[in-house]
Amino acid sequence: MKNLERSVWLTVAIVAALGGYGFAQSRAAAPTPDPTHVSFLLSHDMKWEGTGGQRHVNLVGDPAKPGLYIRLAKWLPGNYSRPHFHDIERYFYVVSGTWWVSSSKTYDPATTFPMTTGAFVTHHKNTVHFDGANTEDGVILEIGEGPMKSTSCSSSPTACP
Repeated sequence: MKNLERSVWLTVAIVAALGGYGFAQSRAAAPTPDPTHVSFLLSHDMKWEGTGGQRHVNLVGDPAKPGLYIRLAKWLPGNYSRPHFHDIERYFYVVSGTWWVSSSKTYDPATTFPMTTGAFVTHHKNTVHFDGANTEDGVILEIGEGPMKSTSCSSSPTACP
């Protein structure tokens, strides 16, 4: 009886796998959406830019230019910005990993708080913060309106609010 039962379950598993494979093949053969109706950028086509401890991909607009911008930013492990502030509100959603943030005017990674996957964060304009990644990448979706001006507290300590 055990051999018969094993054969039945093996047959069910094979049929299910073949059905799934056939479905995947039919989905792969589906036509891509008309780009005049739906535009898209697949993750393997994204060109990450930047040097040092952060990389980014501009998805919509550019933070240096007027208008809405949306970009992905990836903080690499062990890298942090230094205390600074921006002249605009910016909104963040943690896509993956952990993004560490602090509102201190003094650079000290021990003062950062972990924002884990799914967290939503607002950096209020003209308020000091710094951020980065500890032991794993932190990938964040950033939304704001350009042009964005960034002021470092170390280069202008008296200007730091």
